[in-house]
Amino acid sequence: MTDDVLFLSGDRVTDLLDADAAIASQRAAFTALGDGTADLPGKIMHPSRFDDSVVFAYVSRLSADTGAVAKFGSVNPANARAGLSTIHAVISALDPVTGQLVAVMDGTAVTALRTAAGSAVAVDALAAPDATRLAVLGSGTQALAHVRAIARVRDLTSVHLWSPNPERRTRAAETLAAELPFPVEPSATAREAVTGASVVATCTLSTTPVVHGEWLTPGCTVVSVGSFEPTRSEVDPDVLRRSAAVVADDPETAAEHAGPIVGALREGLLTPDDLVPLGAVLTGRRAARTRPDDIVYYNSVGLGIQDAAAAWAVIDAARKERP
Repeated sequence: MTDDVLFLSGDRVTDLLDADAAIASQRAAFTALGDGTADLPGKIMHPSRFDDSVVFAYVSRLSADTGAVAKFGSVNPANARAGLSTIHAVISALDPVTGQLVAVMDGTAVTALRTAAGSAVAVDALAAPDATRLAVLGSGTQALAHVRAIARVRDLTSVHLWSPNPERRTRAAETLAAELPFPVEPSATAREAVTGASVVATCTLSTTPVVHGEWLTPGCTVVSVGSFEPTRSEVDPDVLRRSAAVVADDPETAAEHAGPIVGALREGLLTPDDLVPLGAVLTGRRAARTRPDDIVYYNSVGLGIQDAAAAWAVIDAARKERP
């Protein structure tokens, strides 16, 4: 059996899944959720009793012709100080008919690609058509990936990037500026980065808000990918108060895991019915932005269906290359 199993390193995954293919996979994932055709069991997120790491496990299935996909990994915030990725994972995929193992691949690369691609799908669906100024909070793998992905769905004219470490934010800005056709500049403060931005992406592991609602320009779309636990809230309650729509990758999952949404539900700022599924926006079942000046907040906690869609896009690409 192992002769037929694909074993794919992180570099190989990156080679096989370019930005546009990753975005297409995530559009398919959220559309399937919106249509109610995907299998999405609840995910496991378990904080360690020994340190600040979090172990996670997702299982999902996108469609009848793609088999079940499982991802197992951990989030290790202390890795950032050592210059390592904070997320490491492995993904396995099974045959849709027999259940036999089809592929084992680097889940870290898949996570980086599908998370940023999912945010690009959200920006494309939620942000104003003329949104061109991006602010990014964070300077790690996801921050860079988000700039690259969002640039595929909006004609960006500038990016302002902030993170607490001046050297890291400067290095990240220089890396992006060298490869993209618009200026990418480090900002001295989070407020400076966010002020005037039409799209804000928060890519941190912060347990306290890095974005405050009072900073937001009318018409702004805020995307949070680091608020994936009840203890992590990258935005303050005023962001949700000012938002005409609060959109989640999956409202049921977000109500249990997304720090800002958990807090807003607890405090009565939101009800479960207020949460708008991204898939419902993509399929036209729900509306989010209805006016140009609306502020829209999107919280992604990360879903197994995103991994399933991305993993099968990788598998299909790898099979096409086989003789």
